Amino acid sequence: MAENDKHVQHAIPKFAGHYDHWAKLMETFLRSKQYWNLVEHGITKVVDEATPLEEEVKLVKEHKLKDLKIMNYLYQAIDCEVLDTILNDETSKDIWDSMKQKFQGSTRVKRAQLQALRREFEILQMKKGEIVNLYFARTLKIAKRMKACGEHMDESVITTKILSSMISKFNYAVCSIEETNNLEIMTIDELQSSLFVHDDEENVLHITNEDKGGRGRGRGRHFIRDGQGRGRGRQPFNKANIECFKCHKLGHFQYECPTWQNANYVEAEVQDEIKEEDELLLMAYVDHKQGKEENWFPDSRCSNHMSANEE
Repeated sequence: MAENDKHVQHAIPKFAGHYDHWAKLMETFLRSKQYWNLVEHGITKVVDEATPLEEEVKLVKEHKLKDLKIMNYLYQAIDCEVLDTILNDETSKDIWDSMKQKFQGSTRVKRAQLQALRREFEILQMKKGEIVNLYFARTLKIAKRMKACGEHMDESVITTKILSSMISKFNYAVCSIEETNNLEIMTIDELQSSLFVHDDEENVLHITNEDKGGRGRGRGRHFIRDGQGRGRGRQPFNKANIECFKCHKLGHFQYECPTWQNANYVEAEVQDEIKEEDELLLMAYVDHKQGKEENWFPDSRCSNHMSANEE
């Protein structure tokens, strides 16, 4: 396994115009090969050039050989059009310093960039409908650019900024996090995880409510005596299974019974179009007539009965 690792060719970071990002990648690449010391400090010089010691000469040769390898990496990483603008390229340190001076910018420019980034960070707010991960990505991108310009920024500054700039639907989650955590030591990853869980729960609840809203509306159909339901519109009515409570025969209601002569009944007119939640009113009544106390009402299954006779 160790022999295979020796032959693994690590990708050389290519310079694509973003110097700060490339410089970090390239520095890490050279440090992994133990070459960074030459880029940072240059080739060791002999103290006494007239009579150099044998050990010094040997060390200088080793450094020059390593420096050639570093320059080979830099030539592969940097486009030829950029290399043509570098006049002093005798050592890897010369090339590195020239790239830094060309693309990292002067102190004045970096200061102006930092001021603009501070203002952008200050007014940063979460957008309506923006998910947690995207907002964290926007915030951390600005924070990294500020650090690249020399700004010292603790994680607590970023977490405090995020909590104070969330949209209103996260108010409950923000209050809960502030009460149950020490924001001075809370990491960005912990905060992102907590808010992401809250956002995920909100989305699930929203979908569940939408699903419920599309089903089960209304209170069901209302049923009349024969058990047949009425929906919207007038439905055909079959009396074949209706039992008369007077003669106990099938096919008619009690008020239609030919053996019943004394009471008069009125059924409420059924509308051609009836709403789903409207109920059908079926009632019986008799005009008050002096001296005819034998007039009464049959049991029509109504919960309340009305009579013109107070007794």
